Amino acid sequence: MKSASFFSRHRGRRLRFPAALLVVLAAGAGVAFGGGKPSTDGLTVEQIKVDAAPLTAFDPTKPAETRFGKLTWKGGLVLTSTSPYFGGWSGIRLDGEGRNFLAVSDAGIWMTGALDYSDGAPAGISDASVGAIQSKDGDALSRGKDRDAEGLALISGTPRDGSVYISFERKHRISRYDVGPDGLSPARGKVVLPEDAKDMPGNGGFEGIAVIRGDGPNSGKLVAFSEELRDSDGNYTAWIWEADDKPLRFHMTNDGDYAVTDVAPLPDGGLLVLERRFRLSEGVRMRLRHIHAEQLKPGAIIDADILVAADGRSNIDNIEGLSVNAGPDGELIVTMISDNNYNPAFQRTLLLQFSLKAADIASVAGGSKNDQP
Repeated sequence: MKSASFFSRHRGRRLRFPAALLVVLAAGAGVAFGGGKPSTDGLTVEQIKVDAAPLTAFDPTKPAETRFGKLTWKGGLVLTSTSPYFGGWSGIRLDGEGRNFLAVSDAGIWMTGALDYSDGAPAGISDASVGAIQSKDGDALSRGKDRDAEGLALISGTPRDGSVYISFERKHRISRYDVGPDGLSPARGKVVLPEDAKDMPGNGGFEGIAVIRGDGPNSGKLVAFSEELRDSDGNYTAWIWEADDKPLRFHMTNDGDYAVTDVAPLPDGGLLVLERRFRLSEGVRMRLRHIHAEQLKPGAIIDADILVAADGRSNIDNIEGLSVNAGPDGELIVTMISDNNYNPAFQRTLLLQFSLKAADIASVAGGSKNDQP
């Protein structure tokens, strides 16, 4: 969430804070009043070193606790790098083993690498490379309105050898790319957008996208959620592409005035939806919700269940990226990454990882009203 978005989402509320204090409070709470984005002009593919410091607990006030909602804490990392291109990560996808990954930033930069483990917990990042997201002509996306990448979806293959969609804000679009040993290809084409996508705010576009998995009727279809576009009842607006040129709308309830930051597909055809909220009175919060496969259909208003909710007492920040892969014992591994807005003095790049048992999401659990602050 950028500064303009923050103020627009809090219009009508009287803010009695000096401007300088407002910025410090918001940045410290994990909201994007970020530093300057690095230029991608002249950026070629280059290797970078990423340092990782372990997070020993998700909730530092309860260091022995590992169960949070329906998730079980596996571990986390605080990631840093001396590279000026590191940061701002808004989307991530890991492979089926949870090791090789692709991430994109809202500065128009991609990163590939490998997530290392120790005793089943994330331990570091190795073999990391970055490069500029390119136009179809092979030019780096350097203009601010062109390079604001927010969502990442795996179409086929793996995040290191496959095909992906990337969604962009400001100049709203969803483009397709190939990924291989040399990183991300130039853009290969664009998805036909819904007619009502023109109503999305410039800074509230396609924040989360996914290609549905499983063997159900929606398998292989693209889904996209708008961060800011709502219906008259305040529900999120989203679309499912029934065919390449036929996106149809559905909605998801939004009790609590959150914003979608990412979406990840589940093996059974369902979705996980990541949300974030910032208020001056409480700081930053995040939620993870579950859409069952059978709920996902055009015209639906889905009251997705809440799997976990957390506030600033936990090790969270501006959490924007979400990925799911299968674990060694049949569980799901949920990985999240935060966008530090290129503002390391106030914000952190966190990588958080949890496990989720299929039994814990097997049935509808009452929707979003079950966990309201």
